[in-house]
Amino acid sequence: MNIQKQTFGSHAPAAAPMPAGGNTPYMARYTVDNRWSTWILFIIIMIAVGGAVLVLAQAPPRQYQVSNLASLGGTNSRGNSINNRDWVAGYSNLPGNQSRHAALWRDGSILDLGTLGGPNSSVTWNVKNERGIIVGIAQTAMPQPLGEFWSSFAFYPGPNNIGFINLGFVWENGQMRGLPTLGGDNGFATGANNRGQVVGWAENTIHDPTCVPPQVLQFRPVNWSARDQIGEYPLIYGDSSGAATAINDENQAVGISGICDQAVGRHTAKHAVLWDKGTVVDLGNLGAPWWNTPTAINQRGDVVGFAGDPGFPEGDILHAFIWTKADGIRALPALPGHVYTEASSINARRQVVGVSCDPDFADCRAVLWENGVVTDLNALKQPSYTARLDNAKDINDAGDITGRATDPVTGVRTTFMAVPAHGQ
Repeated sequence: MNIQKQTFGSHAPAAAPMPAGGNTPYMARYTVDNRWSTWILFIIIMIAVGGAVLVLAQAPPRQYQVSNLASLGGTNSRGNSINNRDWVAGYSNLPGNQSRHAALWRDGSILDLGTLGGPNSSVTWNVKNERGIIVGIAQTAMPQPLGEFWSSFAFYPGPNNIGFINLGFVWENGQMRGLPTLGGDNGFATGANNRGQVVGWAENTIHDPTCVPPQVLQFRPVNWSARDQIGEYPLIYGDSSGAATAINDENQAVGISGICDQAVGRHTAKHAVLWDKGTVVDLGNLGAPWWNTPTAINQRGDVVGFAGDPGFPEGDILHAFIWTKADGIRALPALPGHVYTEASSINARRQVVGVSCDPDFADCRAVLWENGVVTDLNALKQPSYTARLDNAKDINDAGDITGRATDPVTGVRTTFMAVPAHGQ
């Protein structure tokens, strides 16, 4: 700094000699002001250069401390939900992997939430309630009277993933209770807000000709009040079946509207929709009238999910999307070399998590989208964590993430929790 001062001083103009009888105060003031102006110019240049360097420099990538969470004895578990209290909920297989139970990880331990009398239960979507409520699906001990597989069969392991009536459940204060349907046999609960409102879908008594066997009964998107009273959401005009998948504290809910079909996505998800103030809004699609499924909505009303591909009506290829009121629906990018993506959750900071897969599904990675840029979470974990992060299912407002990881040696699938490194 002394060298800079000396160099700068050597180029500064010398004070002019005072003429006889001249205005000495004026000449002195002029000399000082001129020197200060040169210093100010120098400082402005340095600030400009420094600002340019700051703009060009990239902040170091966010890092995560990743840990595995315990299982109920099987070799397959996954966290599907993490709230702002860091309660992780999902499922864990029991020993032998013939059945799985809904599980809650909190305070460093795992809690088996049980079932409604049948062999299986699960928390399948992100549940954002912070007041002690967990929701999901559970089999009862009652056999399916119409032989339906219902929407739940894809979420349970064999051989008992079918054959039992399945209901949505609420777990609260250590007790699981089943939720009512619209008169039909089966139901499904997905999300809950801090008002105690629960959303999902439930069968009515109509034998719908648009159902593809073994599905028989029509089903509607529903909400349950804190007292378990059931109500319906409206469908897009001309549709007959649908499902609600998530709800925020502003009573905005998202889901799908279409026909009965197979009761698992596809043509039931003709329309991705938002319910707000008693109206239904079509969120659009990415070119295909199938598999358009919102998975989460944050408190700002931003929505994420996955949309169908025009060339793949069976859902072989799906595309993650984000929808905002300002910009509408937009696709989120896949990792290089990948073609399949799903977005599973969005937090208040518009951080989005999900999965990206290659064409053969041999390489699926948990990913994070920020400002439209996709990052492999495996690139952000600590070096000592060797399992592969396969799928990120939920993110809370602090940026904590849960999902599933696979051990590269044993193949065991484990629930993980990823916490941003200190100060990030």
